Amino acid sequence: MNSVATPAVELRAVSRSYLLGKSTVQALREASMKVMPGEMVGLTGPSGSGKSTLLNIAGLIDRPDAGARLINGQAADRQHERDLTRWRCEQIGFVFQGFHLVPVMTVEQNVDYPLFLLGVPRGERRARVARQLEVVGLAAHARHRPDELSGGQRQRVAIARALIKQPRLVIADEPTASLDSATAAHVLDLMRQQCHEHGAALLMATHDERAVSRCDRVVAIRDGEIQ
Repeated sequence: MNSVATPAVELRAVSRSYLLGKSTVQALREASMKVMPGEMVGLTGPSGSGKSTLLNIAGLIDRPDAGARLINGQAADRQHERDLTRWRCEQIGFVFQGFHLVPVMTVEQNVDYPLFLLGVPRGERRARVARQLEVVGLAAHARHRPDELSGGQRQRVAIARALIKQPRLVIADEPTASLDSATAAHVLDLMRQQCHEHGAALLMATHDERAVSRCDRVVAIRDGEIQ
C-alpha cells in the first residue's frame, strides 16, 4: 500500500436523510471513515443499511446534509457543483454491478470516453486505451460492442474504463453480484492488482464473501451507522 499520508477520501461525521412519502429516512448517521491510496476497503451491511448512500457521497454524486468530505485532503462540500463534476471526472472512477457501458460504443470507445472528456489528445488516448485493453485481456475484443460480450468481459471493460484516467479513488458498487465464481475471482484480482499498482484507493460495497476476503480492510455499516 502506498505510504502517502493524505487519504484519497475522508468522511467526517457525514449524515444524510431522504423523504419517503411523508416519512424521513435517515440513510447515514454521522459516518466517518478514511480510505488511503492503494488501499482496498470493503463496505458490508444488509440491504438498506446505507452502503449505496455512502458510496454516492464519497464519489461526489450526492451531497451530505451534515458533516464534511475531503478528497485528497481538499474540502469538497463548499465547492460549486461544476467543480465537483470536474473532480469526479478527473479523480474518481466508477464500477457498477450493471456495468453501465454505452451500448452503441465499441469496447475501445467505452474505455476511451473518460480520456475524451478530459481533452487528452487522440494519439495519446489510442495508445493508453490499447495498453489498458491488453492489461484486462480484451485487446482482441476492442471493436466489439457490449452486447457481444459475456458478463465477465463487460465488467473488465468497466474496470478498464474506470482506471484509464488513473484516478485517485475507485468506487465499486456490488461489482461481482452478477458474475459466476471463477469470473468474479478474476475480476476481483484484476481490480486489486490494478489499484495497488497505480496507488488508487478502492471503496467497494459488497455482499460477496469472495470480495471481502480480498480486501485490505472491511468496514461494516448498519442502519446508517458505521460499526
